[in-house]
Amino acid sequence: MTLAEVNALSLPAFAERFGGVLEHSPRYAVRVGERRPYRDAEALASAFTAAVQADSPAEQLALIRAHPDLAGKAALAGDVTAESASEQHSAGLDRLTPEEYAGFQRVNAAYHAKFEMPYIVCVREHSKASILSGAAERLEHTPEQERRTALSEIAKIARLRVLDLIER
Repeated sequence: MTLAEVNALSLPAFAERFGGVLEHSPRYAVRVGERRPYRDAEALASAFTAAVQADSPAEQLALIRAHPDLAGKAALAGDVTAESASEQHSAGLDRLTPEEYAGFQRVNAAYHAKFEMPYIVCVREHSKASILSGAAERLEHTPEQERRTALSEIAKIARLRVLDLIER
């Protein structure tokens, strides 16, 4: 779909097409759709980031918590969004050795224990090894640092998802 076609969609059609850009949070697609037209795909992607930044800390935390654990039980059972499944597949998280799987389970547990949220990283920019090593570094963050980092990673994920949906 071209940007001109995206800009011409009805609001419900726009929300349906872009509802998966932010994990289980289609309300952002509605907000972004209301602000059309966009001059280019990057402006559209930036609008999703701006919508999240304009939200309350509680809503931002809800968005963070809407993300699945990396290589978690939901992902292995196929109980994640199509976007998340594809992204985790791209990093090989659906093809882990038992040792790698155990490492991801330890990371997921540590994140939930320390931050009360999942470890979020734009997996399309990483390998299995860099995802795990990054987690060890980020576990040293304060909760506020990690919340900001998670939102930054969500912005990267959203940008790539938007670009996937628009012909360029």
